[in-house]
Amino acid sequence: MNKALVIVFVKNVKPGKVKTRLAKTIGNEKAAKIYQALLTITEKATKNIMADVSIQYSETIDNSLWKDAHKTTQQGKDLGDRMKNAFENAFKQGYQPVVLIGSDLPSLTKEHLNNAIEKLKKTEVVFGPAQDGGYYLIGLSQMHNSIFENKPWSQTQLLEVTLEELTQKCIPFSKLETLNDIDTFEDLKPHQHLLKLLYSEK
Repeated sequence: MNKALVIVFVKNVKPGKVKTRLAKTIGNEKAAKIYQALLTITEKATKNIMADVSIQYSETIDNSLWKDAHKTTQQGKDLGDRMKNAFENAFKQGYQPVVLIGSDLPSLTKEHLNNAIEKLKKTEVVFGPAQDGGYYLIGLSQMHNSIFENKPWSQTQLLEVTLEELTQKCIPFSKLETLNDIDTFEDLKPHQHLLKLLYSEK
């Protein structure tokens, strides 16, 4: 039986480089602090799941979190390219299915990841829709390059366009519950535990 893999795309925590839309409201340092907290939430969600875990950094490998996980850096000229390469490499290594997530989801739990892996036993693609029209999770049971090509990245119609294409190609897909990632101060408001970080001195 093939082993599942969960890939986590992580940005290196640098003020001014992470959560830039949020930083416009709260400043670079506090935005970086929020992102660091989101990484801790993501690390917790990837513990004790039905899969191996691969942490893929935007620039350089950081060993402060995910002590025992496999770590590497993302390869590719844009987000679609980096995602496609990550999936291709995982399938070449013999993993199946493969799930990829971002690292800015305050409500992410291991149940979301296990649920995605379960769904991929019966379908070829699974998405975790984000409230902004994108997706926080994508899982594949086999490679479909077109998902990552010529897409409106970071636009509100990303998931809609992607699902339309899959429907036209008769590629079966499934969806998880919709979650909200943290891009703006409005996104932060429902999460009191994160808001408290803005007012702590540590």
